[in-house]
Amino acid sequence: MKILCHGIDISDNDVSCSDMLINNIEKSLYKIKEAGATQALLSNITGDDIVITAVIEDDSLLERVNKSIFECFKDNALGFDDLNGVSLKREDANEGISYVELDLNPAFYPDAIIISFDTYCGEYFVDNVARSAVEAAKGMSDVYDVKSSLVNSVKHIPGVGFVSNQTDDPVVVASVTNVEQVGVVAGAMIGAILGNKNTYLVKRHTPINVIPGSVIFSVTAIMNGNLIDLAENFSYRSRIMRK
Repeated sequence: MKILCHGIDISDNDVSCSDMLINNIEKSLYKIKEAGATQALLSNITGDDIVITAVIEDDSLLERVNKSIFECFKDNALGFDDLNGVSLKREDANEGISYVELDLNPAFYPDAIIISFDTYCGEYFVDNVARSAVEAAKGMSDVYDVKSSLVNSVKHIPGVGFVSNQTDDPVVVASVTNVEQVGVVAGAMIGAILGNKNTYLVKRHTPINVIPGSVIFSVTAIMNGNLIDLAENFSYRSRIMRK
């Protein structure tokens, strides 16, 4: 059993995703389920980046489901730079899809936290921001696994192709085996991220309205197959109580 996350910029501008693009992607998700995914969600919308998250119970479906996600991107794209960066040959790989493949504990219903980043001239430090989220979740009780899409050289996406280390706007995924611990794990990851400079938590589907040299991130939870945007909940819980 695996969770698959594909993050990509297929927008026609540098700051946001249009409602038309989002609606078209959501209408196409059924094709990913037809390919064998038990869940297929548009989990994160962060600036001009989106993340499609799928769950497969049979690992033999990995390539088929990954390919269906790639086809969903191609069928609905308004911008093609990241799609064109994916290559069937390792030597031709360029900036492309931010891909995470995470094993799930088959004894538990898959609950997960997905964090997606977008940058505006913050590409030079966003990798460190993503790593801080991974390190925060590692070793925590009830975290089965945590991984990021960060690429050291060239990454192979089964069923799709190769992407290079020029791929930015990373994705971080943590699987949680106790639904009551989702908030604890997400809180640790959010706190670690916000400790970095010029980094801001935003609601899902928020444009990147920041001073250049910044990073924004969205945080969603998949709980019992439902998608929950955690930004507003955590911003409320983090308010400073007064006398």
